[in-house]
Amino acid sequence: MSTKGPISQFIEKHYLHFNAAALVDAAKGYEAQLASGAKMLVSLAGAMSTAELGKSFAEMIRQDKVQIISCTGANLEEDIMNLVAHSHYKRVPNYRDLTPQDEWDLLEKGLNRVTDTCIPEEEAFRRLQKHIVKIWKDAEAKGERYLPHEYMYKMLLSGVLEEYYEIDLKDSWMYAAAEKNLPIICPGWEDSTMGNIFASYVLKGELKASTVKSGIEYMTFLAEWYTNNSQKGIGFFQIGGGIAGDFPICVVPMLYQDMERPETPFWSYFCQISDSTTSYGSYSGAVPNEKITWGKLDINTPKFIIESDATIVAPLIFAYLLDM
Repeated sequence: MSTKGPISQFIEKHYLHFNAAALVDAAKGYEAQLASGAKMLVSLAGAMSTAELGKSFAEMIRQDKVQIISCTGANLEEDIMNLVAHSHYKRVPNYRDLTPQDEWDLLEKGLNRVTDTCIPEEEAFRRLQKHIVKIWKDAEAKGERYLPHEYMYKMLLSGVLEEYYEIDLKDSWMYAAAEKNLPIICPGWEDSTMGNIFASYVLKGELKASTVKSGIEYMTFLAEWYTNNSQKGIGFFQIGGGIAGDFPICVVPMLYQDMERPETPFWSYFCQISDSTTSYGSYSGAVPNEKITWGKLDINTPKFIIESDATIVAPLIFAYLLDM
C-alpha cells in the first residue's frame, strides 16, 4: 500500500475519539473491504452533488474504490448542472437571515436555493432539458427504453454539453461514472427536476411514461447485479438517509426472503454518515443493529455510524481511501 498523505496522517493523529474516531474506523473498515476483494456501494442523499462532492468522489470512481452507486434523482442531475452552469450559481452565506421576501426575490431571478447555494434555473435546468428531451424522444422513436441514469450517460458521452463546461471535467463524478459505465441505482427519480420535466411531457402526450424504466426495474437490475457480484462481499457506505439508502439495502432481504435464496450473503460492511437523531421511529436515525432484524446485516458485519455533517466527513474519508 502506498504511503498515506498529509490529510490521512492528520486524521490518524488527531481524530481519536467520538465521531472523529468513528470516521477513522469507518475509513479503515472500507479500506479493508476493498483489500479483501469485496465491492462497495455508495449511496448519496441530500444535496451532495451541489456540495461539489465530485471533487473527491470522481477520483474514488476512477480508482475503482466504488463499484455501484445509489443516488437520488437530484444528485444524478445536480452534478451535471454544476458541470455546465457553475459560474451562474449564487452563494448565499447569510441564508439563515433571509426573509420570505428575500426568498421570493431569488425565485423571481430564477435562483433555486439549496441552503447557501442557489442553482440557476435557466443555465442549469433548461440547458439540460433541451438535450435530454431529444434523447428521450429519439429512444422512444426507436422503441427503446432505458433507466434514468442511462439517459444521463448518453447525454454526457454524446458530447452535446461540452460547449457549456465550466469546471474541470475531472471534478464531475457523473462523467467519471459514465466513462466506466458504472451501475447506478436511482430510486424515486420522478421527484427530481428532470423527472418532473419528463412527467410534463407525458402529460402533454409527447412521451410515453414507459420510455423511462421504472423503480421496480431498478430493483430487479440491482438484484441481478448483487447476485453476480457478492461472492467476496459487497459493502454499503451510506451518505445521509432517505430513499437513496433505504431502497438498495432492501435488495438483500428481498433476495433472501421473497426470492427464497437463503444463500444470499448479507451486506459485508455498513457505514452511515448521518445527522438524524437516533431514533424517533426514523429509519435514517436507526442504529445499524436494527438492520439485523430486517435481514440486511449479519451479526458480524462491521458497522459504523458517524453522526456528523456529510459535507465535512465524506471528503475526509475519501481522502483517506485515496492516500491523500
